[in-house]
Amino acid sequence: MPKPELTFFTELPPIELTQLFEGRFVIDDLKALDAAVSVGILDLTEARARVIQRLNKAGVPVIAWLLLPEEQGYWFNINNYEQAAARYVTFKAWTQQYDLKWAGIGLDIEPDIKEVRQIMEQKQSKKLLKTLIQRLKSQQRVENATHAYQALVDLIHADGYPVESYHLPLISEERRAHATVLQRTAGLVDIKTDKEVLMLYSSFLRPNGDDALWSYAPEADSVGVGNTGGGVDVAGVIDVAPLTWEEFSRDLRLCVMQEKPVHIFCLEGCVKQGFLSKLITFDWDHPVEIPSGVRKVKIVRTGLTALLWLIERPWVLLIGLVSTIGLKFLFRQHAERPLEKNESLDED
Repeated sequence: MPKPELTFFTELPPIELTQLFEGRFVIDDLKALDAAVSVGILDLTEARARVIQRLNKAGVPVIAWLLLPEEQGYWFNINNYEQAAARYVTFKAWTQQYDLKWAGIGLDIEPDIKEVRQIMEQKQSKKLLKTLIQRLKSQQRVENATHAYQALVDLIHADGYPVESYHLPLISEERRAHATVLQRTAGLVDIKTDKEVLMLYSSFLRPNGDDALWSYAPEADSVGVGNTGGGVDVAGVIDVAPLTWEEFSRDLRLCVMQEKPVHIFCLEGCVKQGFLSKLITFDWDHPVEIPSGVRKVKIVRTGLTALLWLIERPWVLLIGLVSTIGLKFLFRQHAERPLEKNESLDED
């Protein structure tokens, strides 16, 4: 089987990013793999621009993975589309200032990082739950955010860049249910881009990570594989053990069997664990077993889709409840009704 198209995420502050590409080893390995890099734009500093310039000069394709300050949510979501649009404007000015070249723009659609931290650290959980329930009432927020992000995609296209989006896999269940529950509550936004990457990081889904990857991969334009070690500091997430070489190799070969491109999270983790250099001579044709627990994942996914469908349509639950009560009442009335004369037992 041919080697898939590879893209490596990197999400580092300027100093660490500069150190990652010191020397030529990492860049040479990326070129040998014909791999691209999706660089998290945590800031618009000169130091970050110098790294991009170096990658441009070496001929490594670079995707601008747009991010926001943490106080604005960090990832793009239903609540910060105005800040996202403003970020792109300042990003373009920074790009022109340093004459940076981009192979594309990446939009990372995830919940507000502050809310993720509240959930993981179990802080103000009651208040957050109340807020999430209240959001169920606001369909207009979904429409406003969807239109705004689609307009941003159109603007990026007009500037000559392809757009790829990074999504949590649960967006697939939302679509299957024709619902907006996760969008209204968690802040996800369902937008159309040139390439959709589903973040199927098996390290976070052990022991069924490979099952989930195999189940969702057919629905992705590119499969997000990881985590190899790295990422933003979120308690309970960053603490998860990174993929071993055996797990990483298995996930890559599963993607090849699905004939999918691969986005690997993350480059710094691969470098630290020695994975990047190993990929140069990696045997992509080595056999790998199809995961055995896919049926369980399918059952869970079907149940979640049904739940989202029902929450989206509460009137179905109401009709079902009323019907059940009505039928119960009729049965009781029939049971308690006195027997008519012609229905009485013949006692002769």
